[in-house]
Amino acid sequence: MSTPSHVVVVGASAGGLSTAEALRRQGFTGRLTIVGAEPHPPYDRPPLSKQVLAGVWEPERARLRTEPALSAVDAQWCLGDPAVAFDAATRSVRTRSGTTVSGDAVVLATGAAPLRLPGSTDLAGVHVLRTLDDALGLRAALTEGRRLVVVGEGVLGAEVAATARTLGMSVTMVGPQPRPLAAQLGPLVSGLLADLHREHGVELALGHAVDGLVGRHGRVTGVRLAGGRVLPADVVVVAIGAAPATAWLQGSGVPVDDGVVCDSRCRAADGVYAVGDVARWHHPGLGTSVRLENRTNATEAAQVVAANVLGEDRAYAPVPHYWTDQFDAKIQVFGLPSATDEIAVVDGDPADRRFVVRCTRDGRVTGVIGWRMPKQTRLRRGEVADALAVVPTV
Repeated sequence: MSTPSHVVVVGASAGGLSTAEALRRQGFTGRLTIVGAEPHPPYDRPPLSKQVLAGVWEPERARLRTEPALSAVDAQWCLGDPAVAFDAATRSVRTRSGTTVSGDAVVLATGAAPLRLPGSTDLAGVHVLRTLDDALGLRAALTEGRRLVVVGEGVLGAEVAATARTLGMSVTMVGPQPRPLAAQLGPLVSGLLADLHREHGVELALGHAVDGLVGRHGRVTGVRLAGGRVLPADVVVVAIGAAPATAWLQGSGVPVDDGVVCDSRCRAADGVYAVGDVARWHHPGLGTSVRLENRTNATEAAQVVAANVLGEDRAYAPVPHYWTDQFDAKIQVFGLPSATDEIAVVDGDPADRRFVVRCTRDGRVTGVIGWRMPKQTRLRRGEVADALAVVPTV
C-alpha cells in the first residue's frame, strides 16, 4: 500500500494517542483525524484506581499530554462523538452525531468496556471503573459511604480495594478465585497478596461466586453470594473484567472474535489496523492469537502499527508486561505466567517481601514476577524474551 494521505484513528486513549504520535515521529505529514468517545483529552487509566480515586491527584494530573503537546500532533480531534458504524471496504467511520470520516488507513483503538452484573444498572451505589468520570463518581461515593464490597479479585478489583481501605472504608473483596490474582500470579505470590490485604484490614470473601445484588428503594444494600450469604454494602464496585468494544463494528467487514482479529502486523483488513485492548493479534513468539488489556501493550503496539501504516512490514511480538501497585507493594509481571507453572525464587526472599520468581512450564520460561524489586525484575525480562524469540519493538 502506498503512503496514506489521511489516517483516521478511532479511539483517543493511550493506544490512539500513541499511534498518532508515532505516525508523526516516523515522518507522516498527511491528514490525521482522531475520533474519541469521551469529551476529555487523552488521559492515563492506571492512576484512576489509585491516585485519582484516592483524591491524591486531581483529574488534570492524569492527562497524558499538555495542550501544546496535543497541538503538536497536528490532528483534527473529534472528541465526545463515539464511532457507531464502520465500513472496511471504504474505510469510512460514522459517528453518533452523523459525521462520516474516511481515510486511506484506519486504526481501531476503541479499547474495552467493563462487564456488569445483571440488574446493576438499576441500583444506585453500584459502580464500574473504566473512565475518568467513573473514577470521579466512585470517589464521591466513597466519601459518603462506609461499607464497600468489591466484586472481582483481579488487578482492578484488588487495586480499588487497597485504595478504598487507605481512605478508611470498610472493604470486602469477593470473587471465585481463592486469592487475589490467583490465576495470574500463582499460589505463592497471590498468597502473599492475600496476606497483605488482610493485614491492612480488607475482608476477603474469596472462593465464592456472586449470585446477585440486593437493594432497597432503588439503592444497593448488599451483595448476595451463591450460598445465600449477603455482604452488606453502601457502595459496590463491579470489577469482573471487560469486553472489547466491538459492537459498533457489526457488519463492517472486520473480523471480530473477542476483539478485532488481526494478523501478526496488527492488520485486520486492507488498510485497517487495531491496537490496544480491542485488538486480538497473532503473536509470532507465542504461536497463537492473544488479546492483552494493559497500558504497555497499547503504547508498544502503536509503534508497530504506525510503521506498518507507513509501508513497513513489522510483526508485533512483545514481551507481555503489566504492573500493579497495592498498598506498599509494586508487583511487576513479564510474560504470561499461570497458576500451574513451576516457580523458582531467583532474587530476594519472599519472607522479606522483596523478591523475583521465574515461572516455567515444561522447562520453558513463561514469565517473571517481581515484588518490590523493579530493577531486578526488568533485568530478568530477557529470559522471557529469549523464550519467545522476541525482537524488541521499541
